[in-house]
Amino acid sequence: MVRNPLTPEERLRGERLGELLREARGGRSMVAVAADAGISAETLRKIETGRAPTPAFFTVAALAGALGLSMDELLPRVLAVPVPVPDTENLPLTA
Repeated sequence: MVRNPLTPEERLRGERLGELLREARGGRSMVAVAADAGISAETLRKIETGRAPTPAFFTVAALAGALGLSMDELLPRVLAVPVPVPDTENLPLTA
């Protein structure tokens, strides 16, 4: 299967994601964070360096959890144009 080339926007989002994850990781080792997220250190390295600019959703969610990041806060920071996040705390529960 041939993969379509990434758009400039996709590359930029990948770079932003990598930068945010590196910042959040701080002094923790890449190996420790990857282990906490259940991924390989090489996968984390590729994401942080932009070599894997479009990681799977569950990979990003696992990394966010391991780093104590909220996906609601992470998404607007990664996207070129901020996306409004709905307030789900005041929604009624359905049966």
